[in-house]
Amino acid sequence: MSATTIDNTLPAKEAAAPPRITGVLLAGGQGRRMGGVDKGLAPLAGRPMAAHVLARLTPQVEQVLINANQNQEAWRAFGHPVFGDDFPGYAGPLAGLHAALERAAHPLVVTAPCDSPFLPADLVSRLLAALQGADAELAVAKTFEQPHPVFCLCRRELAAHLGAFLAAGGRKIDRWYAELRVVEVPFDDEEAAFRNINTPDELADAAWRLSKAAADRSR
Repeated sequence: MSATTIDNTLPAKEAAAPPRITGVLLAGGQGRRMGGVDKGLAPLAGRPMAAHVLARLTPQVEQVLINANQNQEAWRAFGHPVFGDDFPGYAGPLAGLHAALERAAHPLVVTAPCDSPFLPADLVSRLLAALQGADAELAVAKTFEQPHPVFCLCRRELAAHLGAFLAAGGRKIDRWYAELRVVEVPFDDEEAAFRNINTPDELADAAWRLSKAAADRSR
């Protein structure tokens, strides 16, 4: 009788699927330094500035939401769900994040402001690696000594905590995340990617940089 070989090895564990992520374009401000113009809708190199942001953010996430408190019909033209803050009075980017956490379809939420047309193409992957590696609740981009809290990845389950902070009058991002497990993620190699645009002069400079980059690519 021939011997029977029994294979006692366990099947190889399949790699865990990466978490699905909702991306949020923060466009809820009043654009005071831009003369009251809705910044993300300001033209930049032939397109609204927000279109440049979405072109970089959308490939990095599974869902895109837009937080806007004015001109919502114009924002809907981008083809993504649009919603305002749940807290009145233009309470700042935290109010936009809170509203997004309440509406996100996925367990992780990443934010980017509508005036950041050069945001990194690897923003989400680097924030996610740091969040998971540190078992953190929130990951924040940082260049050298400067944190950029509007570029953050956080867990959807923080909605209630953030809602309570806002209801108590809290508005400062750094004071909110001081209560959380936070990891700061260095992007020293991409410092220019986090430049935001607040004035007409900065908008003109961004248009020049985009034009120069296009000319360099065509050579």
